[in-house]
Amino acid sequence: MGTSVAAYFSSSPESGNTARLLNAFLKGLERGGDNTKLFDVEEIQPSPCTGELHCWFQDPGSCYIQDAMQDLYPVLRRADTLVIGTPVYIPLPGEMQNFLNRLCPLVDPELETRDGRTRGRMRSDVSISRIVLVATSGWWEIENLDTVVRIVRELAEDASVPFAGAVLRPHAAMALRPQGKAPEILQAAEQAGFELASTGEIESETLAAVSQPSIGQEEYRQHLNQMRVDRSD
Repeated sequence: MGTSVAAYFSSSPESGNTARLLNAFLKGLERGGDNTKLFDVEEIQPSPCTGELHCWFQDPGSCYIQDAMQDLYPVLRRADTLVIGTPVYIPLPGEMQNFLNRLCPLVDPELETRDGRTRGRMRSDVSISRIVLVATSGWWEIENLDTVVRIVRELAEDASVPFAGAVLRPHAAMALRPQGKAPEILQAAEQAGFELASTGEIESETLAAVSQPSIGQEEYRQHLNQMRVDRSD
């Protein structure tokens, strides 16, 4: 049995699209045998990294900034899986970017070159063995999530941890409406979590089921434009 720690950002913790998709994924992880812990990055309010690299040079592995991250570091060190849950906010909410930057103390400062790139490794006291992304977007195209996927994949590669995949939901506001395909999409997200916990991988068909189109592109564009008009009245 493993332990998964999910750090997510949602302005609507209980009902937001990111929270709904992530909770379904975590339910699947638990069904597959993982224990899960969920942290709302908006509530943690991690302070920005100051870039002084105190955790790298002066006191490796220790962040000198005294905030709620200090309580989270021990939990992160014991986790097998790190799940990043976020909406796309051109490209990330500020608190989520602060959180990712503040993961630096988990990485050993002894660098190496692999495939022409400078990389590090997780410290010996850090158990994280895979990183996975769960993300939502308001745009119709799944390509709008490409930057977030690249950020989290690069985080994993920089720390020499396998990137376990990206569970992505474009045009989430319409797709996750109860009267639409929400039950089917959330069931697929749960299946993705179950597959990761039980087999260590997520099937490509399962990921495709999570991100399947639920409305035509032009119809969705008209819907968003009409929302803008309605809210401006």
